[in-house]
Amino acid sequence: MSSPSPDAAPAPAPGADSPAAGAPARSRPLIPLPPFWAQILAGLVLGVLLGWIARHWQVDWLGRTLEEVGGTFVQLLRLAVGPLVFFAIVISITSLRNVSNAARLAGRTLLWFLATSLIAVVIGLAIGLITDPGQGTGLSPADGETPETKGSWIDFLTGIVPTDVITPFTDLEVLQIVFMAAVAGIAALRLGEKAAPLITFGESALTLLQKALWWVIRLAPLGSVGLIGRAINEYGWDLIGDYATFTADVYVGCLLVLFGVYPLLLRFAAGLNPLQFFRGAWPALQLAFVSRSSVGTLPVTQKVTERLGVPREYASFAMPFGATTKMDGCAAVYPALAAIFVAQIFGIGLDLRDYLLIAFVSVVGSAATAGLTGATVMTTLTLSTLGLPLEGVGLLLAIDPILDMMRTATNVAGQSVCAILVAAREKILDREAYAHATSFEISGADQEEEAGALARPEKVPAAA
Repeated sequence: MSSPSPDAAPAPAPGADSPAAGAPARSRPLIPLPPFWAQILAGLVLGVLLGWIARHWQVDWLGRTLEEVGGTFVQLLRLAVGPLVFFAIVISITSLRNVSNAARLAGRTLLWFLATSLIAVVIGLAIGLITDPGQGTGLSPADGETPETKGSWIDFLTGIVPTDVITPFTDLEVLQIVFMAAVAGIAALRLGEKAAPLITFGESALTLLQKALWWVIRLAPLGSVGLIGRAINEYGWDLIGDYATFTADVYVGCLLVLFGVYPLLLRFAAGLNPLQFFRGAWPALQLAFVSRSSVGTLPVTQKVTERLGVPREYASFAMPFGATTKMDGCAAVYPALAAIFVAQIFGIGLDLRDYLLIAFVSVVGSAATAGLTGATVMTTLTLSTLGLPLEGVGLLLAIDPILDMMRTATNVAGQSVCAILVAAREKILDREAYAHATSFEISGADQEEEAGALARPEKVPAAA
């Protein structure tokens, strides 16, 4: 199919998506695929149906297939996490050399991360105190077991520094990877031109990793079949009844943050239309819901944030930073509710001091979640700080996959919102781009070409 001549159609508007110069024209598929969101929805519905069939009729081979499909999808995401985080952090730090007032932007970003996390944890505590999620569940302390993965402040602080450079990647110790990347990035900044070959290599490696990750992202509809199907097959619908109040609390809390707190901040702190944010950020939100990984969603999150007017050089710093530290769902709403839930199951009363400790842990310790699926480490960190039994985490693991979907979508939205707020208040946000940002089709175009965005320098104007 030949491309139309230049006279046959007007030139694309500035800033609009267009093929790279000299790129071959894309051929349309013989059978058009439905929109990506429709593929995701179909995958969820099919997964529920197949999971129910496998459990109701005890179809072992189907159950194993669902487990393998879901596990393979998660494993593919995890395979890219280590090197992706390392090179993303290194390049994001070195890219700050092109950003005016870089230290100011970094400080403002961190402040917004902390402020929105505090708001989220307060919402979680309020919902938990109103609804008493642990009362009347029929669960008892005997139903829980101590998790294999634990978190404590000593583990958190001492575990940041790796013992070697290989183990963090093989064991996927994301905090240690972030530490090494930060050291390498800062050293590269100090070396200046001498580090140029290393920076060029890092940009190329990041481009390659993101391109490969785009291919994995396109498997998300298939992965959703396995992930939700496995959950239904293993736990069934009775699980929902035992955890009904707690599940509803987590979803309501995340929805209040997602559709209440963030829109209010966008409107009154930045003077922006909240509906336009959700229109532009939709591809990242739907992928986060299915993949349950902030790091796995990182290429899409950065793309939508840039399309919403955040300068590329600042977004390339804020998004990797947020994907490993900014977790309003997993590290704020959820641990607050989890602590109240576990305390009520074990018959332990909490007082004002405990609630303040929950807020402190949620705001300061959110990096413990490290952008991976699940929030077990953050939950154990919260429970151990309060002196609550860690067996309570075992009570929560069964329902975790269903909760993690909403938590991760909230995480990713918060990461993008904070970058937009900082850019708007520092007067570097392209408000015209924000006003006209639209969703894009993840599976229909060669979005992996956008993976090279970090390698294209772009000077960010000085903050006012």
